[in-house]
Amino acid sequence: MSSPLIMGHRGASAVAPENTMAAFREAIALGSDGIEFDVRLTRDRVPVVIHDNSLHRTAGLPQRIADLTRAELKSVDVGSWFARKKNLPPGSFANETVPSLRDLFTLFESNNLTLCLEMKCDSVEEYAPLAEACSRLIAEHGLKERVIVECFKLPALTILKQTDASIKTAALFEPSFSTPSVLLDQSLVNQATAVGASYLALHHRLARQSLVEKAKLAGLRVALWTVDDPTWIERARAMGIEALITNDPAAMLAHR
Repeated sequence: MSSPLIMGHRGASAVAPENTMAAFREAIALGSDGIEFDVRLTRDRVPVVIHDNSLHRTAGLPQRIADLTRAELKSVDVGSWFARKKNLPPGSFANETVPSLRDLFTLFESNNLTLCLEMKCDSVEEYAPLAEACSRLIAEHGLKERVIVECFKLPALTILKQTDASIKTAALFEPSFSTPSVLLDQSLVNQATAVGASYLALHHRLARQSLVEKAKLAGLRVALWTVDDPTWIERARAMGIEALITNDPAAMLAHR
């Protein structure tokens, strides 16, 4: 397989509404190596694929995902906002709704692409139910070899590993300006290994050779987000970065 892997951020979100089946189908059609997507629980504890904790940005509605049932979400249009943003014909993507995690897994059963599942937890109380729901569906669909579960809340990854130690995980990190980078490098590696992660998933501003080298010495693989500049292809190869998560897989693949 070509290096680095090119993963569609929330699907092919440059050309279709993020975290929708349209975006995931487009990522597949473009030849992406996989996708990254976000998962939350509904009020009735169904894992669904959406980034924000409310429908405000993608549907223009005030409700929180945690306050709605899966049935209530099924009729919500989360595609038209994208059509307006991109000046597409009226009605474009109007049929796109919030997928369930089961919907997404079913779509990907017919290929062998990598799936980066980000658990979105707004409170400590959500860690266990979300981890258990994701773990159950990963096993049910036979996707343990292909799914990498990532989270900013590292204790949630510990709970996931307690649920099923065989699931691969990634510790997510974004830049912090309070800690010198030389100290931060080893700290990030230590935090990731402490929760049994296999990967460091880093914001691209954290992509330093020193950190990548420390990660690899600790047996960790490295992925970067969100990267839309094709010059990162050669940089990733030179640094030993395994995957780039991008809004625009087509542009990145054209330069790989």
